[in-house]
Amino acid sequence: MTFQLSATRRGARLARLLAVQQLDTWGWPYGSDVSRSLAQVVAELASNAVLHGRVNGRDFRLRLSLAAGFTLRVELVDARAESVPAPDAVRVTGAVTETPDVSETGRGLALVEAVADRWGVVRQPYPCKTVWAELDLAARAAQRRPAHGGAGRREVSG
Repeated sequence: MTFQLSATRRGARLARLLAVQQLDTWGWPYGSDVSRSLAQVVAELASNAVLHGRVNGRDFRLRLSLAAGFTLRVELVDARAESVPAPDAVRVTGAVTETPDVSETGRGLALVEAVADRWGVVRQPYPCKTVWAELDLAARAAQRRPAHGGAGRREVSG
């Protein structure tokens, strides 16, 4: 599933909401551990796409895929290939940049590192890059309910 979104805070928020909705369609309900983990990963990657990967007039793309039913892959493609995060820096230092403890920024990829099972960066044909993360869902299969069809819509009465 691919979504093209504006490189704005609103687009980043929408990316998170669409990802959680798609996950619900695949059988992992809103509010589950998997849903919360996905929301955190997408929020951080989309926020980075908006803050560091934004080029005026260019959108970012969110791709979600579920391989063999138990590996959830998230990809965010933005328009700034020269602004590439360094996974090894996150693993070594715990943060992409050295920031004071009171700073409210600079910890996004450290959070992705903590929540995702794997993540990395793929340089695309200029000017794009893809930052991706994977969540292994096999250990969380007990949280899954049968996926419902359609476009992820449910009737609500009340």
